[in-house]
Amino acid sequence: MKEVYQYDEEFRDTISTVDQKGKRIWVYPKKPAGKFHNYRLYVSIFLLALLFMAPLIKVNGQPLLLFNFFERKFIIFGAAFWPQDFYLFVIATIAFFVFIILFTVVFGRVWCGWACPQTIFMEMVFRKIEYWIEGDAHKQRKLDKQDWNGEKIRKKTIKHVLFFLIAILISHTLMAYLISFDQVKEIVQQAPSENLAGFIGLVVFTGLFYFNFAFFREQACTTVCPYGRLQGVLLGKDSIVVAYDWKRGEPRGKLKKGKIQEGNGDCIACKMCVHVCPTGIDIKNGTQLECVNCTACIDACDDIMTKVNRPKGLIRYASHNSIEEGQKALFTPRVAGYSGLLALLIGVLVFMMSTRSDVEATVMRVPGMLFQEQPNDMISNLYNIQFINKTFDDINLELRLKEYEGGVIRKVGETDLHLPASSNEEGVFFIELPKSSIQNAKTSLTIQLVAGEEILDEVKTNFLGPVKQ
Repeated sequence: MKEVYQYDEEFRDTISTVDQKGKRIWVYPKKPAGKFHNYRLYVSIFLLALLFMAPLIKVNGQPLLLFNFFERKFIIFGAAFWPQDFYLFVIATIAFFVFIILFTVVFGRVWCGWACPQTIFMEMVFRKIEYWIEGDAHKQRKLDKQDWNGEKIRKKTIKHVLFFLIAILISHTLMAYLISFDQVKEIVQQAPSENLAGFIGLVVFTGLFYFNFAFFREQACTTVCPYGRLQGVLLGKDSIVVAYDWKRGEPRGKLKKGKIQEGNGDCIACKMCVHVCPTGIDIKNGTQLECVNCTACIDACDDIMTKVNRPKGLIRYASHNSIEEGQKALFTPRVAGYSGLLALLIGVLVFMMSTRSDVEATVMRVPGMLFQEQPNDMISNLYNIQFINKTFDDINLELRLKEYEGGVIRKVGETDLHLPASSNEEGVFFIELPKSSIQNAKTSLTIQLVAGEEILDEVKTNFLGPVKQ
């Protein structure tokens, strides 16, 4: 049996981008190329196009996506959501995180490598510009070490101007998701003094994005993002991650006369997997929190294996058990549990979305007011009623009592109940019931919200009345 070397675990006590004195180690990853990189490039182009185009798309005159936290108004695929729909947001958020957890349990950090905005912008936009202007890793390193001259000033200026322009574009796109593209366009066309808050917001977002992608870079993944640290509790031996096949690769040995020596594994210790890693780790040490599953090491290793006439896949998508024992089972009890929970959450969310009413009302008795006796043996209570119209159309509303014949609802002031599109309205109402129909001191009522002949919603409240002797 081939001997497998044992390596120490000291690398887990430090972060690859920080030295022992706490000083930043700048990472110069070699330009990636290969099958997986091309696949990621196609996915990134699609996601970036979706990101920048979504604020421009409108459904029935409304943005496709809007997350206006300032006015507490949210539009998702053309449907408006308000604070009263917060429970839907909570369920959707929980379902999203369970979905991420499930994918992490099964496929590791596939989200980080293929769909995370930080990775997509850093690796597929900003680093691409850097390679184009400054060259590959060794040229970038050489440029940074040389004294300031015309070449260095020119390249650094062009690069950072482009970085800043892209940061401006990203910040405006983010603001479009928050306040709509039309309002962003209006802010841009106005003088800063006319909309100081919007201008300051754009400046702050631009500065944050520029600093992140120009200087902070992979530190966002290795030191700030908590997702990498969650791997320790989410990943198992059956999770599919970017992994080094130590059984096939060890013991490592350099090529001699262009050939792998007898008794050595397929790994020739070329360190190409380290040179292309955007977070500066050695994947041969095993799964690490800095690894974002970007697959650059897979492409680099496959290229080397082709050159030394060895099969590809020394570094590949694999689980610990698939390498150690040849097991390839994905549907483990933990995966089954998460899948069941996710299916339940999605089912609840779909049900609540389908039964969600277009108009809602909140009914509260006026504090400190008792019942009042009215002519014709009627008893009245005074209520504050707040309405919210979740649609983009005006609605003329009528209030009816469901159970009690002879009961009436009267609005104080204007009699018409008109709800403008996407609005909150409130009013003061008397509810009157015949004295003969009141059996207890507290009577439960159901108020129907009716538009035409369609019942949009039903709201329950209590009615106070005299106690029968």
